Amino acid sequence: MEKFLNLISKEMADAFEAAGYDRELGKVTVSNRPDLCEYQCNGAMAGAKRYHKAPIMIAGDVAGKLDGSGVFASVEAVKPGFLNLKIREDFLSSYLTQMSKEEKFGLEAPEKPASIILDYGGPNVAKPLHVGHLRSAVIGEAVKRIARYHGENVIGDIHLGDWGLQMGLVITEVSKRQPDLCYFDPSFEGAYPAAAPFTVAELEEIYPTASKKSKADPEYYAEAMDNTHRLQEGDRGLRALWQKIIDVSVADMKKNYANLDVDFDLWWGESTVHDAIPGMVAAMKEKGLAYESNGALVVDVAEETDSKEIPPCIILKSDGAALYTTTDLATISERERLYHPDQIIYITDKRQELHFQQVFRTARKCGLVPEETQLRHIGFGTMNGKDGKPFKTRDGGVMKLSDLISDINDEMRGKIASNPEIGPEEAEKTARQVALAALKYGDLSNQASKDYVFDIERFTSFEGDTGPYILYTIVRIKSILAKYASAEGAKPVKACVIGLAQSKAEKDLMTDLAGFNAMMDNAYCEIAPHRICAYIYQLSNDFNSFYHSTRILAEEDTGRKESWIALLKLTQDILCTCIDVLGFSAPERM
Repeated sequence: MEKFLNLISKEMADAFEAAGYDRELGKVTVSNRPDLCEYQCNGAMAGAKRYHKAPIMIAGDVAGKLDGSGVFASVEAVKPGFLNLKIREDFLSSYLTQMSKEEKFGLEAPEKPASIILDYGGPNVAKPLHVGHLRSAVIGEAVKRIARYHGENVIGDIHLGDWGLQMGLVITEVSKRQPDLCYFDPSFEGAYPAAAPFTVAELEEIYPTASKKSKADPEYYAEAMDNTHRLQEGDRGLRALWQKIIDVSVADMKKNYANLDVDFDLWWGESTVHDAIPGMVAAMKEKGLAYESNGALVVDVAEETDSKEIPPCIILKSDGAALYTTTDLATISERERLYHPDQIIYITDKRQELHFQQVFRTARKCGLVPEETQLRHIGFGTMNGKDGKPFKTRDGGVMKLSDLISDINDEMRGKIASNPEIGPEEAEKTARQVALAALKYGDLSNQASKDYVFDIERFTSFEGDTGPYILYTIVRIKSILAKYASAEGAKPVKACVIGLAQSKAEKDLMTDLAGFNAMMDNAYCEIAPHRICAYIYQLSNDFNSFYHSTRILAEEDTGRKESWIALLKLTQDILCTCIDVLGFSAPERM
């Protein structure tokens, strides 16, 4: 189904062409003066120099060709050459009626779905998820859902930090605490225990303890380095213990991500590509692309057009150890080998911009991906406290993600429980739904690259640009539709048809709905969840203006009431689609 704005631009382009001008001048945009008109076209201004004619004369010529238009109710040429436009009510209602019948409201499917691998999450095992992991999870999940709704094939990968010195540190500390474990007995040949020798809580305490000891004790650090080397070389006992660390950590991660309604198709980690690194490095050397510099192996990635210095990409450290850069490159190579993606998108803190610039250039220079494969980094800003500094606990520490979720659940539980019609069990479920909306919308409504202030009071408010306000609007619509459906003799909601707008508030709402497909397309192309947030906030505002100015269920004209019910149903369906794409849902009541 063609986008609404494209249809009215085509009508305008036809008029320009009929008047003897280039049809490309007929581009229509949403009016920046809604008090004067609904849409506008500035093509006459652009054509003045080309046709050596006053823009108001060109606009007048074009307006004359639109008399009796089936699209525009009025076309006004105003100085110095603007075309102010209003849409015919019957054209608008017909478009919305067709939208309501189409799959995905008429959003056109891509001719060839793109194959996309989305890299987001990036937590380290043996460490608790903290607030720093929130944005990658929330933004990544929304981007994945947006791309899938658009019709693309998307694979989400968590990309765990499960290799390197941190594993050696954990193993070393476990060996100090439980030296008699069979994992440390080189002569042990039996089956290793099914149960892990630690809980997730113990594991989360082990790593910081080991890290602190390694900085103060050179012998401890050397032992951790040796254990890291033995693990990576395939020591049977250490590999088995490492797997227990992974199992315990991942089980806890899955629980935390489930609380955010976030999931991954792949649970790859740095360890996944460990065996692919030697061959990749050897190929870089054979091609003469990697060379030694101060003992390290590097690849030059600087380009003549660089406005600032881009240092060489380090592939191996002077001791031969791999880095994040190395595993990222090997992961790109493996993704290409297994999936042949059209795009690989990374969602991380924007401070990693240089890292990905080096990785992407190295991947292309070394032929790890074809030239046509897009490599994109979406860098996000920092979640800050009210003091403008990175969000911390009251005592200045880094807050666990589970604690943050618990706090916002508690805040919302108190508000939902104030409704005497909602029982304790429903109140608990509803509070979690609304809290998740508050948390996700509070993040996603900001442009990803910008920092934002986490304000729990503002995010959980039922008024203003918040998730709870959006959900409250949906719940209000659900309530009206339910009351209508339960009335004696009511026509089935699905059978109701959208009629002509009876007021400016109604037409504003209808115009918002007509713009859904263009908005969703833009949100995908720009990888911009905040576009959807802005859209549903505007849609909610315009619905509530319509609701407060219209006696929907009390209307005596049956045809008019049924038209409004059909309009409400489409509004509800589009709002619910949008919040699902953003990663949250609406309760039945609040």
